[in-house]
Amino acid sequence: MANTKYVFVTGGVSSSLGKGIIAASLAKLLQARGYRVTIQKLDPYINVDPGTLNPYEHGECYVTDDGAETDLDLGHYERFLNTPTSQANNVTTGRIYQSVIQKERRGEFLGKTVQVVPHITNEIKERIQILGKSGNYDIVITEIGGTVGDIESLPYIEAVRQLKWELGDANALVIHLTLIPYLSAAGELKTKPTQHSVKTLMESGIKADILVCRTEHELSDDLRRKLALFCNVRQEAVIESIDASTIYDVPNLMLEEGLDKVVLKQLLLQDDDEPNLEKWNDFLQRHKNPKCQVTIGLIGKYVELQDSYKSILESFIHAGAENEVKVNVVSIHSEYITKDTIENKIAHLDGILVAPGFGERGTEGKIKAVQYARENKLPFFGICLGMQMAVIEYSRNVLGIKEASSVEVDKNTPHPVIDIMEEQKSITDMGGTMRLGSWDCELMENSKVLEAYGKSMIAERHRHRYEYNNNYKEQLEKAGLRTTGINPKTGLVEIVEIPDHPWFVGVQYHPEYKSTVANPHPLFIAFIRAAVEYSKKDKSAKVSQGL
Repeated sequence: MANTKYVFVTGGVSSSLGKGIIAASLAKLLQARGYRVTIQKLDPYINVDPGTLNPYEHGECYVTDDGAETDLDLGHYERFLNTPTSQANNVTTGRIYQSVIQKERRGEFLGKTVQVVPHITNEIKERIQILGKSGNYDIVITEIGGTVGDIESLPYIEAVRQLKWELGDANALVIHLTLIPYLSAAGELKTKPTQHSVKTLMESGIKADILVCRTEHELSDDLRRKLALFCNVRQEAVIESIDASTIYDVPNLMLEEGLDKVVLKQLLLQDDDEPNLEKWNDFLQRHKNPKCQVTIGLIGKYVELQDSYKSILESFIHAGAENEVKVNVVSIHSEYITKDTIENKIAHLDGILVAPGFGERGTEGKIKAVQYARENKLPFFGICLGMQMAVIEYSRNVLGIKEASSVEVDKNTPHPVIDIMEEQKSITDMGGTMRLGSWDCELMENSKVLEAYGKSMIAERHRHRYEYNNNYKEQLEKAGLRTTGINPKTGLVEIVEIPDHPWFVGVQYHPEYKSTVANPHPLFIAFIRAAVEYSKKDKSAKVSQGL
């Protein structure tokens, strides 16, 4: 294709309607038709990136191969498309203004007064088109964060208006995702909020080409005609997005509604070939028809908000489908794990995952959870801080170094088995300064991780400041905590495991970032497989004991 086509996804009436899922589902359908597709997210907050945000504020921070700290929607994009994203796929207002101000300081605007229009909007348009101009994609889908009418989103809406005018109707279109609420007292769906939302969009100079209507009930033909008439769209472009049992159903629902065909028709692209969703539907078949189930404890300190661990939860779904197992996840707040409560909270589980995190809060509970898993041969998976807690627990309770800790938890610990990286000690800025992005790791022979990956050299994504302290490596290995993954460039420890434990693995990196529908992460697959084996043995033991 000579020209890249652009699709913009805006939202109205309410937040959290699922713009990211609709964008990813459309992209999946277009990709399944043979088009090269990518998705980007424009976030209206003034933070440069979500790297310094508390997970309670914005959910998890998703990290790309090139080390960008991005919005969690990029995780959906990768999980659906099985295609890596990059810094170019996530743009924030903070980054836009930072760039414009830096240009002003360098004198690039020739003394002109710097304004939202044209300088901010030009910067936005430039960022939107970076991926399109690369020559790697036929279609770029751009999700505009926030809700139409928000003051923060106005520069993005204006930039979209300008781009749509510059590119022409055959090269750019706008999908407006909106809500059709159901009033139980009246017993009917109401279109008025959508009408007002579309009107607000039109006041900014943008006509919605397609309406995607989130709804709890099916849209009748009469209601679709009404929406088409009052919102100035074709009736075939009124797309129903009904509540689904899983987000992975949405591509098929959008296929039934013909969303991809409507998009291709307006963009003057071929729609002769039906999407090839064979592998996708095979995954759905296995996901919805498990042969058994396991219960996994997710030990963390942000468990009140599920989006804090979004990639981990989705990785469990992928690995569960691969093993034909339903994975029931029980969220356990690490602050409330004590010597007196641990048996009640963990004994009934088939495995535990000790989650990533930052800071001192809840770490002692994580350490107690690790100890229980180690002593009771319960499958254990530690990620980032979870791996570090495993090292501390082993140092304290096996090596006998009772004051072992992390410098992050106790700056004055006499035994920093987890220490801050040397290059991090002089850093004062918090944002974007951790060890980030993809780093190589060499796996050791006769290890569970080598068995899981099936190859000795891997690359995984990182996001941390503190590392395993190699000064304690010899002691820990002699005591039985084996190092099975090493960064070949730095010599830093990436993976630890206990050989005589059914499955006890801690990793410094974030494997959940690379798990997709097409390629579930091998460590999650192996962990769930171990949980299934533990569950079978546990049930057999109870039967033999007459319980």
